[in-house]
Amino acid sequence: MADYQYREHQGSDATAPLLFVFHGTGGDENQFFDLGQQLLPDARVVAPRGNVSEGGALRYFRRTAEGVYDMDDLRLRTGQMADFVAQRRDESQPRRVIGLGYSNGANILAAVQFSQPGLFDQTVLMHPLIPFIPADADFVGRSVLITAGRRDPIAPASATQALADYFTRNGAKASLFWHEGGHELRQEELRETQRFLGR
Repeated sequence: MADYQYREHQGSDATAPLLFVFHGTGGDENQFFDLGQQLLPDARVVAPRGNVSEGGALRYFRRTAEGVYDMDDLRLRTGQMADFVAQRRDESQPRRVIGLGYSNGANILAAVQFSQPGLFDQTVLMHPLIPFIPADADFVGRSVLITAGRRDPIAPASATQALADYFTRNGAKASLFWHEGGHELRQEELRETQRFLGR
């Protein structure tokens, strides 16, 4: 069980949506904390800090090179994060559990979904890179939004499309939003995220 440092904003009541926000490499628990409150003002927002350092940059799991993951470490960290999410969920009675992650944060969020498909009701995966084929799982009743740049040098468009196809094939209501840029976040994908979470 990992002892994550995290920031938290209390929701409007015990049944408020529970929103987890996961930062990218080099970010921390502050990166999307305010954004989470802006997107869902009544939600309880939990922002865990990655506990792996890569040259001083915080991450959620180790890698051996760009796009090459330490799969043993990923399995370990995925289990730890799934436990953390479940513990925070069990502290209240949220009417839905939502995850939002960017880059490395999207990758750990997706990995948790692969291992525990019933944990999140909705997820927003911003510029994820999953360079392996996940095992099939039951995502019926779950909603996933993937946002990406068509010219992203880190997360190739083909891998992004394959991830969206995976979720659709396994029963999720999955949508894919593209912008014409690279790995950066753009206002249009934040607007799409707001629409998605408001459904």
